[in-house]
Amino acid sequence: MTIVVENLGKLERRFMIALSKQEIEKEVQKRILKLSNSVRMPGFRLGKVPLKMIVQKYGGQIETEVLSDQVGQRFLDIIREQELRVVGQPHFVKKTIDFEKNYSFDVTFEVHPEVKIGDLSLTEVSRMTTEITDAEIDRTLNVLRKQNAHYHIRGEASEHGDPGIVEVQNNDRVTVDFIGKIDGKEFSGGTAEDFMFVMGEGRMLPEFEQALLGIKVGAIKEFELKFPNDYRAKETAGKTATFNVTLKKIEWAHLPEVNAEFAKTLGIPNGDIGVMRNAIKDNLEREVERRTKALLKNQVMDVLISISEFDVPTTLVKQAQEDLVRIAREDLKQRGVLNADKTPIPIEIFKAQAERRVKLGFIITELVKLNNLQAEPKQIKAEVEEFAKSYEDPQEVIRWYYGDKERMAEIEGYVVESNVVQFVLGKTKVTEKSVSFETLAGNS
Repeated sequence: MTIVVENLGKLERRFMIALSKQEIEKEVQKRILKLSNSVRMPGFRLGKVPLKMIVQKYGGQIETEVLSDQVGQRFLDIIREQELRVVGQPHFVKKTIDFEKNYSFDVTFEVHPEVKIGDLSLTEVSRMTTEITDAEIDRTLNVLRKQNAHYHIRGEASEHGDPGIVEVQNNDRVTVDFIGKIDGKEFSGGTAEDFMFVMGEGRMLPEFEQALLGIKVGAIKEFELKFPNDYRAKETAGKTATFNVTLKKIEWAHLPEVNAEFAKTLGIPNGDIGVMRNAIKDNLEREVERRTKALLKNQVMDVLISISEFDVPTTLVKQAQEDLVRIAREDLKQRGVLNADKTPIPIEIFKAQAERRVKLGFIITELVKLNNLQAEPKQIKAEVEEFAKSYEDPQEVIRWYYGDKERMAEIEGYVVESNVVQFVLGKTKVTEKSVSFETLAGNS
């Protein structure tokens, strides 16, 4: 029978599969006979159950399995004969035509797009460079001091003295009760008791913090606050709420001095401040390398997408969207969100991200194939060993990686992407741009 492949537009194709009903029934009978040797039913010895009873109980299931097996095999045979490069999962629909002699199915699927990649020599990327100076080290030390701050109640004497001011100041830790209302009604997330946060850390909206500056414990303050239009909670975004806040506690922060004792808390055994500063510099330089590599990689991927032309299979985009929803749910679980499995996550919000993933998958595959950019075993080994260096027992980490195919596949994928990035950097124009560490951190 001649197979006619219909072109449904862009990448979607369709053809019909016909299976002889007589052949299907033969295979069903064959499987039922085989099953009869091992099936058990109450009142019958092993292998002595009447075929009629087996057919009655298992016939429908076996017929479905036979149809699934044979239509799947016939599909594979046809796409090989027609030299079709199928992507994603095909969709089978059972038809009723010619039902007396044949089982007929319409199968719809998408084919691999023709990936066209433009001229890389006409593109440009910017490599950021950052020098770690004493100023960056001092800023990092200040962050570490804040992380190790001791808090004391304002207005009470403590081991670190009394600042003398009893009103809320920036960097204070405050404890409040608050009730928020929109149009006179309380809203989700707008009410809390004994809520603690540090002024200036950005946990609360700036207008909320500003309203608390300069007030004392016991004060009750009412104020209006307009939520940003792009606020994460859609039900309150762009709306104006009225908050009633009761200030229950104010604590000021005492930051530890930068001395030998402080250095010891950061893992410097002898408390040498110079060694501590060098260790901070080394960490910052590693962070700079990580961030600059990530930014450069993103630019390379953006360039590849911008110069590539092809249609994206919708089945793969949908699959990628579903994967991203699953990852989002896993993230919610790890954050301790109750009923994360039931939290509504609209799949549409991941469409652009999913399309980017699928596009890059095709582009990278094409570049690897055309330019022999596959991951070499020595590259994979070097990457695993480099990652293992940061652990106490590197050999154990190496064994852990090599003991799992999925973990090794992740490393291989990372190496392939690195090969692609290096290939593109060798073709495109690369300019260097010197930026501060703060600018680098803000861009990554």
